[in-house]
Amino acid sequence: MPLRHKSAQKRARQTVKRTERNKLYKAQIKTAMKKVLSSTDKGTAETELKKAVRLLDRVSVKGIIHKNSAANKKSQLTRHVNKIK
Repeated sequence: MPLRHKSAQKRARQTVKRTERNKLYKAQIKTAMKKVLSSTDKGTAETELKKAVRLLDRVSVKGIIHKNSAANKKSQLTRHVNKIK
């Protein structure tokens, strides 16, 4: 059944765009986290952590993930980097 109101049609179009954008950001988060968690060198891990933290902050401000979720992910990554000798 097609949407009747113009506003509903516009909302449907906007939702598709936003969903695609959110998927892109979430994929970037996963990739950044994998890079940090897979690095064994302390220096490399710290630079990747810095990039990941910046991305998580940006995504949480935009409302794509919750700020506490971003904080938990940052904490997890920081703990991992601190364990590397």
